[in-house]
Amino acid sequence: MRRIVVYAITSLDGSVDDPTRCFPPDVDPDKPQPPTFDDVLIEREARLIARQDAVLLGRHMYDEWSRYWPTSDERPFADFINGVKKYVVTSTPLTTATGEWGDAEAVSGPLTDIVRDLKALPGNDIGVHGSIELAQSLLAEGLVDELQLAVAPVIDPEGRRLFDGVPELRRLTLHSATSTPSGALWLVYRPAERDADEPSAR
Repeated sequence: MRRIVVYAITSLDGSVDDPTRCFPPDVDPDKPQPPTFDDVLIEREARLIARQDAVLLGRHMYDEWSRYWPTSDERPFADFINGVKKYVVTSTPLTTATGEWGDAEAVSGPLTDIVRDLKALPGNDIGVHGSIELAQSLLAEGLVDELQLAVAPVIDPEGRRLFDGVPELRRLTLHSATSTPSGALWLVYRPAERDADEPSAR
């Protein structure tokens, strides 16, 4: 069965609003752009998206990314996000200033129903990239099958925390922890109660 895999770039204390505060860009910081990763983080991200053939996005993230990624040359993520099937959680039509953005489809209703229906379709992993409010809701409802975190060696008092809204204690199993040349960590966790049924992410 397909899995819901949440990917987040985070500070040590869980700030996820602005990835460029975790990994500052190496060019003009005032222009919209992705964070700057070291070679190990780039390799881990490439492995992550290679296992995904669909993404689940919040509406705000769809509107923002549909303006940025179609003209970006940041590989491999630009090629991935522009070409992958995108399911957008929204109750309004998917119109953008530049027209349609790749293969995108609006989905609405309770998250449990959306996730059930998408996981029942044939395919590989379904990624959640950005879309912090959506990721928080998925985590709160116990709908995440795997959590992959790029953890920067910074403490950031600003921004939302990924796990805000989780209503109760949740136990996770650590599947891998990879250190990187910049002092970051790439962590892979799965809910402990589902761990025995899942294939290895290593």
